Amino acid sequence: MSSPEQLLQQQDEISSTGIRKQATLWFMIVGIIFIAANLRAPLTSVGPLVSLIRENVHISNTLAGLITTVPLIAFALLSPFVPKLGRKYGVERLILISLIFLVIGIAVRSLSGALTLYVGTAVLGFAITICNVLLPSLIKREFPQQMGTMTGVYSVSMNLCGAIASGISIPLAVGAGMNWQGALGVWGILSVISILFWVPQLKAPARLAAVANSSGHNHQVNIWRSPLAWQVTLFMGIQSAIFYVLVAWLPEILKDQGISSSQSGWFLSVLIMASLPFAFIVPVMAGRMSSQRLLVVITTILLLTGTLGLLYSSIQLLLFWVIILGIGAGFAFGLSMMFFGLRTQNAHQAAELSGMAQSIGYLLAAMGPALIGYLHDASHSWSVPLLILVGASLLLGIVGLGAGRNQFIGSAK
Repeated sequence: MSSPEQLLQQQDEISSTGIRKQATLWFMIVGIIFIAANLRAPLTSVGPLVSLIRENVHISNTLAGLITTVPLIAFALLSPFVPKLGRKYGVERLILISLIFLVIGIAVRSLSGALTLYVGTAVLGFAITICNVLLPSLIKREFPQQMGTMTGVYSVSMNLCGAIASGISIPLAVGAGMNWQGALGVWGILSVISILFWVPQLKAPARLAAVANSSGHNHQVNIWRSPLAWQVTLFMGIQSAIFYVLVAWLPEILKDQGISSSQSGWFLSVLIMASLPFAFIVPVMAGRMSSQRLLVVITTILLLTGTLGLLYSSIQLLLFWVIILGIGAGFAFGLSMMFFGLRTQNAHQAAELSGMAQSIGYLLAAMGPALIGYLHDASHSWSVPLLILVGASLLLGIVGLGAGRNQFIGSAK
């Protein structure tokens, strides 16, 4: 029988363990927020600086365009293999390694020279890919009851920092005298902060390391043969393509309708900012619904209405249609992130589905702007490209109705 002193010691140990677990959990939450902030800022900061980079490094427009395409290709190539790497080396450890390589990639990219520019871009692209795939799985594993809220927080952090990075690139490079190298390199600071918050995860006990195995639904499922997985994948891919087309071409579309160059850039910022609240709200709503088909219908209506507004509306209403498009983009992105957890039965399946969807999704995203640009050159008008976006929005709704069903991959018929 234990003495009073032993019982007090045991209670102190239990209390101390509980405090450590809580502290580690909060470090994880803050770490996820900072990691998410790294997933777009190193990419969106490039666009406004392309002309400065081109003139300084002496590369063609085609090679300059590759600076933004290389990370998307990295996403497509590596994403299917990330879940296996996560199982082999551990999710927390692999995320930490990817953050270290992200710092290295940002540093190498910021050196003067064409070779280091592309090598650094490829390295940071592969690093971001790992976090892209593993974070949804980690959220499902660690926060199964708060999956919608955590996905919303993660989505807002990612997109808000992406928008800020795009907006301050020129002020940093020109106004602050940092040149393009400094304006791109400054984001390495954010990556270092992420590392500092993530290191405690390696020292924590193996909290739920075998969650996937503890589930009663641990039978092996071939994700690539699942119709439901393909519906989620196509939803992810089509919404990514629509968003990147808008980011690439919206200013040009608006200028063709009489909006000035300075105003068209501001309109793009409005679109991104309009999406942010809904990138948070929609995952929370989706997590409380058994079926997300209603949200899919709303998403489709918003994207259709906004695109048709750009196509047929007067110049006075263009800002309104841009806001509608931004809200629709927020709906679509929030849903695509949530489907990884909602349509799977455990963290392992979530990682597999995330890898599949992001591989195909970013491949479509890389092709989308080029296709729309080609159609514009061929037709000498934005009507055909915008009609293609209308068709893409309808297709998004069709696959979304399938992805939004209240079923799991492996049990879906």
